[in-house]
Amino acid sequence: MLKLANPMFYPLAVLAGGVTLFVGVRLGQLPSPFMIPFAAGIAVAGASFLKSREPEFLELDNPALEREILAVKTSALALANQANGLNLAAQKLLNDTFQIELLATVSISCDRAVELPGKIDKLVFNLHHTNLLLSIETLQQQLTEVQKKLPSSSGVAQRHLNQLSESLKRNIQLAQEGEDSRLARIINIATLIQDFAGVLQKLQTRLRTSDLTDSEQINGLQLIADELSSLSENLDLVVRQ
Repeated sequence: MLKLANPMFYPLAVLAGGVTLFVGVRLGQLPSPFMIPFAAGIAVAGASFLKSREPEFLELDNPALEREILAVKTSALALANQANGLNLAAQKLLNDTFQIELLATVSISCDRAVELPGKIDKLVFNLHHTNLLLSIETLQQQLTEVQKKLPSSSGVAQRHLNQLSESLKRNIQLAQEGEDSRLARIINIATLIQDFAGVLQKLQTRLRTSDLTDSEQINGLQLIADELSSLSENLDLVVRQ
């Protein structure tokens, strides 16, 4: 159902209403009392249609934040589709017993990616009701979780956690200074989605081109899948309220 919109914000709709009025009264010789409300209806309908074609408006009083959120939602949907494709391919290709660990790692990471658009929708809804103190508390909890994981991590996972830790510290500082940390948080999510998509693409390519009967190549795929898993955990962490 179309939501009514003010024609004054849509010049094309006003023009359509004006043309309708002119044609009806001047050319069709129809009475003005009939044509005026009819033309107004045409203008409102046109404005409502044009509004429905515009990007979703989130009403967060921060245009930059809204743009980033819409971009992140689009990226999350694309990532979910990509992850679903990888998951299906992995299930078809990885059937042997010595491939089970790799399949499990890939499936868990892909399942998290498929759930991401819904989690981001929930996050966006909560951003409408997030005050500064709640934002700082949430970020601090996330930072604590990351710092707990760091001592037991290594390699790629440790690098990702260190990057996330630094991002969270910057976001906390912004919030403490009274700045809107929501934008930094969404940009952080966008960066993680890009990183995830890059590793996922790498794994897709290697899965397609590797000799899946070679244990050494399976181990190489496992390293990439572990990196994907690390990124999926970090994404899940920053998206959670």
